[in-house]
Amino acid sequence: MTSAFPPPISEPDPSTFTCSGSLVGPCSSCLRNTHKYGSGGLPLCHWCMTSARENWGTGVRFNNTRTQAS
Repeated sequence: MTSAFPPPISEPDPSTFTCSGSLVGPCSSCLRNTHKYGSGGLPLCHWCMTSARENWGTGVRFNNTRTQAS
């Protein structure tokens, strides 16, 4: 069973272990290091995204606001 509380902010999000260091950035909510940039990255760490889903429902997800170059 996992803890309901996230580890200290000094501990990175587990997603950082599967991406290159150039794709690591701060969570937009708690500032914990997370896989933020590039394909597959999110602006929220695992724990902040879980909290957002609890508050907003399972339909919450990151929407890319960048336009594709033609």
